[in-house]
Amino acid sequence: MHDQPPPTPPVPVAPALFTWEFATDPYPAYAWLRELSPVHRTELPSGVEAWLVTRYADARQALADQRLSKNPAHHAGPAHAKGKTGIPGERKAELMTHLLNIDPPDHTRLRRLVSKAFTPRRVAAFAPRVQELTDRLIDGFAGRGEADLIHEFAFPLPIYAICDLLGVPREDQDDFRDWAGMMLRHFTPGQGGGPRGGVARSVKKMRGYLAELIHRKRESLGEEGEDDLISGLIRASDHGEHLTENEAAAMAFILLFAGFETTVNLIGNGVHTLLNHPAQRARLQASLAAGEEGLLATGVEELLRYDGPVELATWRFATEPLTLGGQRIAAGDPVLVVLAAADRDPARFAEPDTLDLSRRDNPHLGYGHGIHYCLGAPLARLEGQTALATLLTRLPDLRLAGDPGDLRWRGGLIMRGLRTLPVEFTPQTN
Repeated sequence: MHDQPPPTPPVPVAPALFTWEFATDPYPAYAWLRELSPVHRTELPSGVEAWLVTRYADARQALADQRLSKNPAHHAGPAHAKGKTGIPGERKAELMTHLLNIDPPDHTRLRRLVSKAFTPRRVAAFAPRVQELTDRLIDGFAGRGEADLIHEFAFPLPIYAICDLLGVPREDQDDFRDWAGMMLRHFTPGQGGGPRGGVARSVKKMRGYLAELIHRKRESLGEEGEDDLISGLIRASDHGEHLTENEAAAMAFILLFAGFETTVNLIGNGVHTLLNHPAQRARLQASLAAGEEGLLATGVEELLRYDGPVELATWRFATEPLTLGGQRIAAGDPVLVVLAAADRDPARFAEPDTLDLSRRDNPHLGYGHGIHYCLGAPLARLEGQTALATLLTRLPDLRLAGDPGDLRWRGGLIMRGLRTLPVEFTPQTN
């Protein structure tokens, strides 16, 4: 009798990605990829093929690798695929020249101009306005004993804040809120199909408004003038910085677009996480009641790591063949760094699936890494800390309303956030 060769072990089958079940809890699938296929080629729902990078060390390398360009012109895919890797409507609206789509030296020049709006001094000076907005929004529902924290709080807070920073007049800010709401409801980056037309129309309206606003501000701008960001961009372009109107409009657009949804999700995901971790939430409330700020600061960083607002970093394209995580990537291939997977990598974080608001060793990638590190991170941190501290202090018995299983996460690639977050609490009177 002949010895039989041992059976060939079955090739592991990758978990299903980008389903609604995956959107609810992607972390088990990401753990599988980190372990068995850390740089993983997959077809996205839009039909575009891309590499997913899931380990922390590889992610950090990829985010800083200059061979991975942000410019969609480097995508080797067919022409129809190139329109599926960005924001719907941005190409037709001539809004492509923003920080998420360009490389040095243009990126260096534009980022230097805008970074003046996000210095620690400027952000600290903005803190009273963020607190005022936070209190006003909570006042709007505190007496009812119930609210949808996404639509009534987490969404309008960063919209109004970024509008103030840009210099959008108060009387026009509700229009911005409507356009942003259309984008939030319908924009599922990388999914293809769907109501992208509605998003493109909102982008077109926003582009038209920004062109008009830039024109109005340029007409009325004195040597000192207003201190808002759009006025600063105009002043820079009038003083030899070579900022075109398209660049100014694209910059204002991407600061609004990138600046509001990340903070919506930071607040929404953060509250959701705290409601699901009552012991950690009680620690934070006790710390706030004692007038301490340390746990709030480390706590927001931990919420960014544990279930952050940006699931995947925005698109990158290989400008030459390269090896990443042992995988050969061809020139022109799209690469997506999975921040949510990297930030739960046990090779970098102790007990990564445990929420610890006092975690100190926490170099998470929630706001990216390298030259494209999120410009607005200081403002987002301020808004997140203010929103969470004020909610937990003013509505101390905040709790989820309804069945947790009824919560739905928005589908898409880049952002991770809830569609709604219904809560209940003891009605508060002013």
